[in-house]
Amino acid sequence: MAQGSGGNVIAAICNLFFPGLGQLVQGRIIAALIFAIIVVGGYALWWLVIPAIIAGVFHLWSIIDAARFKASD
Repeated sequence: MAQGSGGNVIAAICNLFFPGLGQLVQGRIIAALIFAIIVVGGYALWWLVIPAIIAGVFHLWSIIDAARFKASD
């Protein structure tokens, strides 16, 4: 998929709903697991504030990463 392609847009939208899902759609399993674990874990610890902030940053990063992904040919 080229950057800005329809597949990348769909992947970015998937990440809005569940972090890492967009990377999974793109076939990047390790990146999907890393984003999902960090974001879900951080949101689960929301009362500690700092993990929730880190999770928010990683959630945004996962969306941008899916949108800007370029597959190596």
